[in-house]
Amino acid sequence: MAPVRLVIADDHPIVRHGLRMVLEAEPDLEIQGEVENGAEVLNTVERLRPDVLILDVMLPGINGLQIVRQVRGVSSETRTLMLSMYSSEEYVMEALRNGAMGYVLKSASAHLLVDAVRAVVNGRRYLSPPFSERAIEHYMQRLEPSSLDVLDTLTRRETEIFKWMARGYKNTEISSSLSISPRTVEVHRARIMQKLDLSSQRHLIRFALQRGILSEEDPDPDSPGA
Repeated sequence: MAPVRLVIADDHPIVRHGLRMVLEAEPDLEIQGEVENGAEVLNTVERLRPDVLILDVMLPGINGLQIVRQVRGVSSETRTLMLSMYSSEEYVMEALRNGAMGYVLKSASAHLLVDAVRAVVNGRRYLSPPFSERAIEHYMQRLEPSSLDVLDTLTRRETEIFKWMARGYKNTEISSSLSISPRTVEVHRARIMQKLDLSSQRHLIRFALQRGILSEEDPDPDSPGA
């Protein structure tokens, strides 16, 4: 039987080295390639067409939660296993919503990572502890009614303003750039926060990062125009 072909995408060399050591110790697993930033992932997946892509949630350039939505478009046979330091349910939901087959915490033991790879390559979803396997059905049921992406509820103007907001620009700065009044920006801002069910600028920035609207290379939201 041919080995399971893997590509690892993580921006930390020591993490990639550790993953390689764990996975190559298994006779049925083979590392085809390693990637260190988001911009290289899709090209590598399209070229190598691995069985499983092990993808860090946060990568420089394009983050993993954005990339996973595009993987099946360049390699339909590749299944994505998200690797993350974040144990928040928000990240798990977003990963599954975007098409990931599994979600493993970086704090998980080596044997759980191997189990996860074997599960997803066989078409089964996998969540590492503290997320139980029984919870997968619960997560997926919660995803099903949300066939309409919440971002699709924004108008074109609201989407434009949302992107400015996510980068930390103030109402006066946005109004000046878009040639509209600060009051108009304020009204749009309130509607955007309501539609996206966000309660603060911090939550808005986190949402934008999760959805790939911001990357870690974008300017510091605390210093607009940087």
